[in-house]
Amino acid sequence: MRSYFSLVIATIAINTDLFAAEAGMPQLDPKYWASQAFWLILIFTILYISIAKFYLPKIKDNLDDRENKIKDDVDDANKFKELSESKFKEYEKILADAKKEVIKIQIESRTILDKNIQTKKAEIEKEIENEILKAQKEIVELKKESLKDIHKISENIASDIIENISGDKLNESSIKAAVEEVSKKSIGKYL
Repeated sequence: MRSYFSLVIATIAINTDLFAAEAGMPQLDPKYWASQAFWLILIFTILYISIAKFYLPKIKDNLDDRENKIKDDVDDANKFKELSESKFKEYEKILADAKKEVIKIQIESRTILDKNIQTKKAEIEKEIENEILKAQKEIVELKKESLKDIHKISENIASDIIENISGDKLNESSIKAAVEEVSKKSIGKYL
């Protein structure tokens, strides 16, 4: 409705004499409209040319620079991504190689340790066998010595008992013979 009202006022102003033009508003006087249109076209042409020749190229250059910068940054990011992926693959390979090396070292260490254990075990078993043989020899010696000591003690006890019971001392050879005869019969039970 507003545009309709403006259109009506403009038609009335064109068809009638404009009192405002007579009163000092020459822009409403139709005789000045050609010069106004000339200056309007000149100003807008200069404005268009200055914008098209000076401002738009700068804006376009800035936009192109931004676009190129973004492309460069994306390219750099892709390069860094590829580089990081290759470094990560190298890291994984190094890690896998290190794991293999650790397993290899562990197996070698275990083998060497097993050999050392077997060697030490054999040495210790030999030492134990030697100690057992020495102990058995000592036991045999102790048995022999203890039998001699038992014979002597038995002879002394027997002679003391016979002397206490009968009051007479018996000869030592008969006591030795009696003790040996008894010990031969019962010594197998204890040894």
